[in-house]
Amino acid sequence: MSKSANAAVKFDACRFYRIRERRPSRRYAYVTEQLVFDLAASAPPSFANFISGRNAEAVATLGALAAGTLAEAGILLWGAPGGGKTHLLRATIRAAEERGAAAAYIAEPGALLALDAERLAAHSIVAVDRIDVATPDAQAAAFRLFNALKERKGHFVAASRVSQAALPLREDLRTRLGWGLVFEVNPLVDAEKAAALAAFAAQRGLPIGEDVISYLLARGRRDMPALLATLAALDRHSLASRRPITVPLLRDWLQRQLDLEQ
Repeated sequence: MSKSANAAVKFDACRFYRIRERRPSRRYAYVTEQLVFDLAASAPPSFANFISGRNAEAVATLGALAAGTLAEAGILLWGAPGGGKTHLLRATIRAAEERGAAAAYIAEPGALLALDAERLAAHSIVAVDRIDVATPDAQAAAFRLFNALKERKGHFVAASRVSQAALPLREDLRTRLGWGLVFEVNPLVDAEKAAALAAFAAQRGLPIGEDVISYLLARGRRDMPALLATLAALDRHSLASRRPITVPLLRDWLQRQLDLEQ
């Protein structure tokens, strides 16, 4: 059974590498500290801080799974990087844990080899990210886990960059992943990105006009984690420089990033 939905975006911005200063000074070091993409205080992934857009059906399905009201043995999310697959997996596990269910998020399939298979099979939900990069040994472990969870009325949720039909996995595992629900998760279109950025700014109390958002979409990096991280870092830069968030401020900030990267 296959369903597709366009993706939404997460509010948990990724961590980026800290930028080194070529000519350190006390003032420059302080301002640079405001510019880095180190958003350690960002909220953990949840359904509440995920903008559903046209992905509402996938979000509702995962919410039902986390609430214990969905009988499907498996769910597969697939789509290009940056669409929100990892956020949704982690949000599902978090919601399940909040109701007291045993649930686990596995960042990559190779980690299954180091875990106690029997204990993992006793979970209500196990979410495995990046299933498409599983090695032969990891594929065997995932296959056994899927079957064990199904026997115990548990649930196996996975994420992949490619569709179920194109998964480079052993046939029995690839087939198992197609038994349940399959959702395509796509990056947001520009209009949805603008709405997501505006909502993010409002949530943080940032006075940002539509002209700033339009400029950022036209000149900044296109993936949502980077766009959200840019807004958060721009907020810090605004406070440090005591300047309002305007297009000139954003333009100067983006130029500074280019200069630092050269």
